[in-house]
Amino acid sequence: MLSVVVLLSACVDSNSNDADLLQDIDLESILQNDTLRIGTIVGPISYFYFRDEVMGFDYELAQNLADSLKVNLKIVEVENENELTALLDNNTIDIAAYNFQQTKALKKKYNFVLPLDDSYMVLVQPLNIKTISNTVDLKNKTITVVGGSAQEQRLQNLNNETGLQFNIEQAADSLNQEKLIELVGEGKIAATVANVRLARLYKSYYKKIDTRLQIGFMQRNGWLIHKQALNLQKAIEKWSGSEDIESIISDLSFKYYRNSLFFNQKKINIPKGAISPYDHLFKKYAVEINWDWQLLAAVAFHESRFDATQTSWAGAAGLMQLMPRTAANFGLNRANIFDPELNIEAGVQYIKSLNLTFSKIENKQERIKFILASYNSGPAHILDARALARKYGKNPDIWFENVESFLLKKSESKYYNDEVVKYGRFRGKVTVDYVVKTLQTCDKYKLRK
Repeated sequence: MLSVVVLLSACVDSNSNDADLLQDIDLESILQNDTLRIGTIVGPISYFYFRDEVMGFDYELAQNLADSLKVNLKIVEVENENELTALLDNNTIDIAAYNFQQTKALKKKYNFVLPLDDSYMVLVQPLNIKTISNTVDLKNKTITVVGGSAQEQRLQNLNNETGLQFNIEQAADSLNQEKLIELVGEGKIAATVANVRLARLYKSYYKKIDTRLQIGFMQRNGWLIHKQALNLQKAIEKWSGSEDIESIISDLSFKYYRNSLFFNQKKINIPKGAISPYDHLFKKYAVEINWDWQLLAAVAFHESRFDATQTSWAGAAGLMQLMPRTAANFGLNRANIFDPELNIEAGVQYIKSLNLTFSKIENKQERIKFILASYNSGPAHILDARALARKYGKNPDIWFENVESFLLKKSESKYYNDEVVKYGRFRGKVTVDYVVKTLQTCDKYKLRK
């Protein structure tokens, strides 16, 4: 297979028609095989599993791209950037979906797609009295990086530019930027160099590392594809240029670059055979709302991933992610909002109030879906969606394919400008997904013995 690719590549320079054919083959092979092959690196941003759920910035974007192409997604996990580019060279993958920083060598060999915000490299080092604050102080220091990486290239250039003669140590083949930062945090190596956004994310977990010293200049970032894959490049550019993707990237950047759930696995100790450290509390308070305790646990999982210290960008706090005003209504304040039992108890009281809001929905299982949706978005938009369902001949007491459809339509001017709508425009996809995922998680929990 590789020899065929090399032969075709050799023909490209001499015959533009062959080049066009190669371009067509690249995208056509994805569509014909009904599979988009993505390579990425396991870590807190790109791709990881959390409690049996696949997550990650690059994973979610790749899934969205595959959906837009109407093909399946296949993920290939590797250890580092060198392995990713090797898979691309061998035509094992179609896209290296990882935040590569652009260098002359990479730009010459591959096309960058899905451009993200420009960023720079920083020195990751222990935070103590010996912390380096100027590149001049790098002299005679040892910095460990992946061999052949953009980080190694930048350090070599810095050595040449300044004549500082610090030591550049190549890491073992199994290591990558993420693992090297962990080794600094654990005191096992003296320093490394990493993308500033990745380094700052790790600092949220490893408090005793320093990421302030800028090593490089601003660089473009993005995924890599074959130079010859121009049709695939056009498809990605069309997809990534849409307004929806811009919004999705913004949401995913917040989700993974500021507070990745990857680190929750390190913080939360779940007893063997349990769903969470708080099973006894879910069992205690679920009876107050006549719910299965596993459903209450599922709500907490999708709100905070069982991290009792969690605070969202909007100010929602604790296991049940209660907004400050809601928390205050049920007796919580800054001093006690992170108390697991008090937070669960207040969350249950809020669920009780939502149950009253939708008390006219007689079917309990249907009412639960409306409560879940309201817990995620607030009841106002759900009431609007019920009004729209009623007006357009759907059942306002049935969630799936009835009210949920009109919650999704609230992003369209025809519907959010309708006279029955009181609370304006709303993007309902997150809420619709929340209901489905919470119910699915509850079902998984019930299957556990």
